[in-house]
Amino acid sequence: MSMIELVWEKARRNQKRIVLPEGEEPRTVQAAAMVRDEGLAVPILLGDPEKIRSVADQNATDLHDIEYFSPSGSPKAGAYADALYELRKAKGLSLEDAARLTADPMYYGILMVRLGEADGLVSGAVHTTGDMLRPALQIIKTRPGISIVSSSFLMNCPNKNLGQDGLLVYADCVVVPCPTAGELAQIAVTAADTARVLCGIEEPRVALLSFSTKGSAKHELVDKVRQAVEIAHEMAPELLLDGEMQLDAALVPEVGLLKAPGSPVAGRANVLVFPDLQAGNIGYKITQRIAGAECYAVLQGLARPCNDLSRGCSVMDIVNTIALTAVQAGQSS
Repeated sequence: MSMIELVWEKARRNQKRIVLPEGEEPRTVQAAAMVRDEGLAVPILLGDPEKIRSVADQNATDLHDIEYFSPSGSPKAGAYADALYELRKAKGLSLEDAARLTADPMYYGILMVRLGEADGLVSGAVHTTGDMLRPALQIIKTRPGISIVSSSFLMNCPNKNLGQDGLLVYADCVVVPCPTAGELAQIAVTAADTARVLCGIEEPRVALLSFSTKGSAKHELVDKVRQAVEIAHEMAPELLLDGEMQLDAALVPEVGLLKAPGSPVAGRANVLVFPDLQAGNIGYKITQRIAGAECYAVLQGLARPCNDLSRGCSVMDIVNTIALTAVQAGQSS
């Protein structure tokens, strides 16, 4: 059974409510129907009901048993505006502005997650990452002990000798351009959690990557990775984590034994933490395009799950991201 099949199986057991603020978008409507048919989650579409029905008709999509409504027409809109005002009044938000924002499907959807009316949110077919992350950080906030949101890419590689039977988790590849040592440590710890929850990796082995292995090179960039390793050990002393480490030392047993003898991670890492966003983004695309790896992206660090899509996503991309979000929600509930 592949990783994504295992995720679907877990999602079916969870049956979480996942809100989709881009409810008028054709791929999203089709994905919601597929999620319903496959029993992966309970999808909720936000948008103008007439537009949603029109999109469904144009795409021969049946909306039975799918909840959909306009935030501005919701009987809970007033209560949601009050809740947003209480959350943000110290930052200068007025009640009038809270009411205006609550009419926005993105804000309404995130408030649904915050207030327990939904278990997670998926967007990005139309909106940018920032469109979702800004209100998510304002309303849902980060989980205890974590101050940043980052991303992990779940890489399912044809070469089963890599990672955990071909499964590798790459972080961060989307969100934090140039993390500090402390932020890098948080990325490492949350990526290990992602590996456990979504990939079924019972023993994450985390390598913090660099162009140096255990002092083979001297540079301030290497020093930052070493500092991150120390901080991560303080945050999660039970975690198998090591660095700084070159990619071959992290993945290839013979090289790991040669370059980092005695390391609990070298040569058998299944979670790779890149030193910055340039390296992470390049690394996952190389693995995807040259190695032919399947790749699935999730956000991590929020108190409750919200996930982002590429605007070029397919219907199946949305379906899979909803399933991943449902599994994350099952872990955080």
